[in-house]
Amino acid sequence: MKLLLLHANHFKYEVTDKTPVAEDIDNDLKKKEMGEGLVVFLTVESNDELDIDYAIESGAKNIKEVSKKVNTKKVMLYPYAHLSSDLGSKEAAIKILDGVENELEKNDFDVERSAFGWYKSFEIETKGHPLSELSREIDVSEKEEEEEEEREIESDFYYIKPNGEELEVELNEKWVNKNVQDEAMKSYIFSEEIKGQPSEEPPSIDSMRRLEIADYEEASDPGNFKFYPKGNLIANLLEDWSKEIAVNRFGAMEIETPLIYDWSQPDIREQGKSFHERHYRVFPPDKEKKLVLRFAGDFGLFRMLKNSIISYKNLPLRIYELSKSFRYENRGELTGLKRTRAFTMPDIHSFTKNLSEGWKEYQKLYKEYDDLAKETEIEYAVVFRVVEEFYEENKDKIKEMLSYSNKPGFIEVLSERKHYWVVKHEFQGIDSTKGNSQLSTVQLDVEDAERYGITYTTKKGEEQGCIICHSSIGSIERWIYEIIENAHRMKKPKLPTWLTPTQARILPVSEQNESYAEEIGNKLKEKQIRVDIDDSEKNLGKKIRKAEKEWIPYIVVVGDREEKNNSINVRRREKDDEIEMKAEELIENINDETQNMPYRELPLPTLLSKRPKFVG
Repeated sequence: MKLLLLHANHFKYEVTDKTPVAEDIDNDLKKKEMGEGLVVFLTVESNDELDIDYAIESGAKNIKEVSKKVNTKKVMLYPYAHLSSDLGSKEAAIKILDGVENELEKNDFDVERSAFGWYKSFEIETKGHPLSELSREIDVSEKEEEEEEEREIESDFYYIKPNGEELEVELNEKWVNKNVQDEAMKSYIFSEEIKGQPSEEPPSIDSMRRLEIADYEEASDPGNFKFYPKGNLIANLLEDWSKEIAVNRFGAMEIETPLIYDWSQPDIREQGKSFHERHYRVFPPDKEKKLVLRFAGDFGLFRMLKNSIISYKNLPLRIYELSKSFRYENRGELTGLKRTRAFTMPDIHSFTKNLSEGWKEYQKLYKEYDDLAKETEIEYAVVFRVVEEFYEENKDKIKEMLSYSNKPGFIEVLSERKHYWVVKHEFQGIDSTKGNSQLSTVQLDVEDAERYGITYTTKKGEEQGCIICHSSIGSIERWIYEIIENAHRMKKPKLPTWLTPTQARILPVSEQNESYAEEIGNKLKEKQIRVDIDDSEKNLGKKIRKAEKEWIPYIVVVGDREEKNNSINVRRREKDDEIEMKAEELIENINDETQNMPYRELPLPTLLSKRPKFVG
């Protein structure tokens, strides 16, 4: 079964003629109209006839999940033969349509269904937000595997306050408003666990273009972005910081693995299943192999270590890779830099002797990623998912990690192990619309080493599987998204100073002051401050407004008075004030804000008159 789900402002249809498989209909099915709701174009395939009950159950389940995300309980089921060439029979299609309708109505949905087997004209106006166009595919052959995954595993939810108090969570708005004071956590619970993601477009989509950070590329596939010099600088600084955490602080070895892989390899196909086979296919000229673009960094690393000789003396073995990866996400799920099809993922894997050592590595990585989140100044919530037995044995350590973050935690406790991990956590970034997106994650894996044949030689000379601590700092693109979104929360938006392309802009009042402006600029450059000079013929007011629109944190005005006093007049964006000071004081202020953070030079000409305009 294939589904195309459109969140619409308005939809109407009218039958025009019969097809050979048309069902008999009453007048009420010949013409219908619906206001705001979810329009579901549905194609029943021949494979669905193998298990009609499962097709009904899965179809209704997918519709309910999407309805929750877009916050509607009004649905129009529209049989549509054009999503597949492998159509099911008339009898099976009508039975499944009626079954999905009944299943939704049992859950208090307001459901309409259009006529099956009739030619129809229709009009639709979609909402146009990121979740307004989604697709789903149901394969009844996956039923047995899915049932195994979902075998009677129950989840309980807990909320741990910053003081360590633990509350059992009731997933409803009243309980959350009463018990959760942390705004980031409240936004996470509402958007992920209760209401679904907000429908409005995040403002960073406009800002990333206007600020010449990143943009869509019409000649590429949707979800693949181009980065202008400023955006490339921000991405490089985040990559530098990732490497600082992985290599210099954590002691990982850096590797690089291929972008393209042979799809016939069993381990790669196995990984593909976990990502719902959302991969790009590559067609070589000789067409002898089916190849795919890398959709995760794991299998390249795992294949490398499978063929390595590892001793207990080498453990913990820490590996870092900055992996460019590709996933063919649904078009309707693509949202600026929040969800892309091409992304850069800094991954750290730590291979340890046993669960105890793996858990120690986990806690170290948690703290490193928390430090990064704080340095980017974003809003985020901490979410743990953990098997019950492990939780009861290690609750105090989880509370210690939350105390390190000075944040509350949302804890999902599973009655037994469902996945390859016994515990994982996510830093969930909160954007300006109060939606969430996963950033850093760490997972304690007790299964994959055996599955992929990664072993080490013990002190006794025996071969033994490792415990793997998977972790990702989070995609560089999504970090940039959250950083821009966080800026939009502020009265005057600004990026963290260490990530701001131009940290100080110098505005000479007149042409006569340009030499002094260059002198000040050189002083700042010598102290690793990114500075530029507005040497345009615009008046001072227009120069200031331009710098304000570019979110420049320090606007430095130099005129005759400043030149005479060997001083500068500085507008400080964060403090929203204006102060006269010496250049050395400004250097000290900026260096205090950027201390211990990566530095790169400004990748643009110092003089604004020498720069092209990338976005018209």
